[in-house]
Amino acid sequence: MYYLSNGKVTAFKPGFRMTVGNPSFRTAAELNAKYKMMDYTCLASSMTRGGATTSFPTQPCKAGIMVSIRFPTCWDGKNLDSPDHQSHVAYPTGSTCPATHPVTIPQVFYETYWDTRPFNDKSIWPADGKAFVWSFGDETGYGIHGDYVFGWKGDALQRAMDANCNSDLFANKINCPTLKTQAIETANKCTKKASVKEDLDGWLTELPGISGMSGM
Repeated sequence: MYYLSNGKVTAFKPGFRMTVGNPSFRTAAELNAKYKMMDYTCLASSMTRGGATTSFPTQPCKAGIMVSIRFPTCWDGKNLDSPDHQSHVAYPTGSTCPATHPVTIPQVFYETYWDTRPFNDKSIWPADGKAFVWSFGDETGYGIHGDYVFGWKGDALQRAMDANCNSDLFANKINCPTLKTQAIETANKCTKKASVKEDLDGWLTELPGISGMSGM
């Protein structure tokens, strides 16, 4: 997860939240008409950064799949949320925020690696190449979406953005003297017990929880 900026930004306020994308989308036209900064990368290596698509890869990916989700960077300056969780933020036009959303905020960027290597044997793939499905029943990938809830303490995020803090996650190095930090190994020791008893391992006949989803 990254917080990116290009110049001065205003950090989120307590209670701020937003979403991006739409889990009901199933076509490229729906996704591209509104969201242009969410995609999939079929990784040849962990450093692959080209050839992104807006739908699921239809061939085995040597090093897995990377999913990238970039949130809007313009805020109306008033509302911490909106009924659809999206109207209070907007993407800029070029590098300029629209007059309706004049406040520049950090760009929240999710970059998630999915280890799909155990399923790279093409002989177990469906003939149509649709080998993956999101937990909400999307076999296309166009339903890609993300949620964000601000949870930083005090003015920590603003200080970090003002100081232009940066990090190298591959080397596990953080350059941010203004913040208290911890090693990734330490952070990974934090665990949360499962709150829902459900079979998640091995071959399943249906997606977990799908029997309780309406319209599926």
